[in-house]
Amino acid sequence: MSADGHRERAIEFLRVASLYHLGSLPTEQPHPATRNLSRWARMDLPRAIEALRQVDLSALEALERRAGAIAGLADAVRATLAADRRVFLCGCGATGRLSLSLESLWRQSSVDADRVLSFMAGGDVALVHSLEGFEDHPEHGARHLREMGFADGDLLIACTEGGETPYVIGATFQAAAISSNPPWFVYCNTDEALTGTVERFRRVHRDPRIRKLCLYVGPMALAGSTRMQASTALELAVGAAVLHRDVPPRELVRALHGRVRDADLSFLEGFIRDEAAIYLDGHHVLYRVRDYGITVFTDTTERAPTFSLVPFERAGDACPRPALCYVQLDDAESASDAWRHLLQRAPRALDWPEIDPRSTSPYLQSFDFGRGVRARRRALAPDRTHHEFRIGRVGDAIRLGLEDRRQDVRIAGAPELLQHLLLKLLLNIHSTLVMGRLGRYEDNLMTWVAPTNGKLVDRAARHVRHLLAHAGHPQWSYEQVVLRLFAEMERAEPGESVVLRTFRALLPADRTG
Repeated sequence: MSADGHRERAIEFLRVASLYHLGSLPTEQPHPATRNLSRWARMDLPRAIEALRQVDLSALEALERRAGAIAGLADAVRATLAADRRVFLCGCGATGRLSLSLESLWRQSSVDADRVLSFMAGGDVALVHSLEGFEDHPEHGARHLREMGFADGDLLIACTEGGETPYVIGATFQAAAISSNPPWFVYCNTDEALTGTVERFRRVHRDPRIRKLCLYVGPMALAGSTRMQASTALELAVGAAVLHRDVPPRELVRALHGRVRDADLSFLEGFIRDEAAIYLDGHHVLYRVRDYGITVFTDTTERAPTFSLVPFERAGDACPRPALCYVQLDDAESASDAWRHLLQRAPRALDWPEIDPRSTSPYLQSFDFGRGVRARRRALAPDRTHHEFRIGRVGDAIRLGLEDRRQDVRIAGAPELLQHLLLKLLLNIHSTLVMGRLGRYEDNLMTWVAPTNGKLVDRAARHVRHLLAHAGHPQWSYEQVVLRLFAEMERAEPGESVVLRTFRALLPADRTG
């Protein structure tokens, strides 16, 4: 790229930046209960764990108040399946991964496996390697839906935590044009906040062909990190409608709330300390999984874009800096076998090389999470210790074990959906606080977010301005920060915080232009 390439890209973004000014949305706001989260993660883990539990419980209580609307979605799913039509689930990032997770759970329990189908921005490879740039393009969502074979009578359930994702909106409008069965658009910000800010949501909101389901659960525990409470609410609500159509949604929400409320989470303190210490000492963690693989992947994959970590490397890559952690599916013999274990089907790649070569089948198959991972990771970094974190089902419990530390979490009587969601909540708390001990956020702001799409560029710029104002330098405009942000994106090393680089570059002593 030319020396002025970053400036050209910044100016191009600024031309459309108004589409991504989302800081006023609740999901982008700091949660008042976690304002000191980074300090608690380092100095008071019990308080940090309890704070995150309480935010999760509050989100579930908010979700319970919307149980009647979730029942309406369940009715739509029931009618679609009774008419011998199919249900499609779609999303981007965290909502894409929850869509794939729900299809996987459907396939485990249904003889009519192909009656529920899922797709996400970037294709199935995005389950294990984030392709964030896809979500800015509504035409990609529409094209993906068509290529999945969506037809009249089929039902689309479109999941978007913020309610503003262009890819999901594109798929929703395409579904409304194709099918007489109204698509459902499911989101976690208030109608008032979205209609006042986001024109693309206003078009969805006023379209009578589209059913809207608002699952407002408040701000995220880590501002903007919708992999946490928003994706939990969406996965539980859509999972209830698809997998448990004959169970009142309120019962499922209350059941998960009770398990989270009553669980003794003190064991997480030792796991968090140990994993953070492993990384601080320059070593690695291998998650060895026999059950719940797709939920483990959801958490570990999402760490990379959320905290600017090096993502999972492909088999055969010569990586001077391999990923901090990796996942091995102990029952999978090969790459293709691992994908089948994860998805309960063969993987589906987009195969749009003209858009992104990473969307192709060969790229997808180059990620191997089978039994050979352990040996390959040791060969890749022979001077590092590779500690093992095991997760699996033992009797009526989920067993977690990091080296000599073991803990069983009881799941007796819980349906598979709630087991996965309980593990998701535990892993979200665990990984968020591990990253807090590594200094990967400030207060409860995502200061290590990777700005890989329009929404994340806006979020990064807002966080830079917040840090500058806090340091006594509020004079920098949004436009000036964006220009510098794009320059620092060119210079940043893999896994480095672009937000902090930009912040330091704009401090008075470092103003070099």
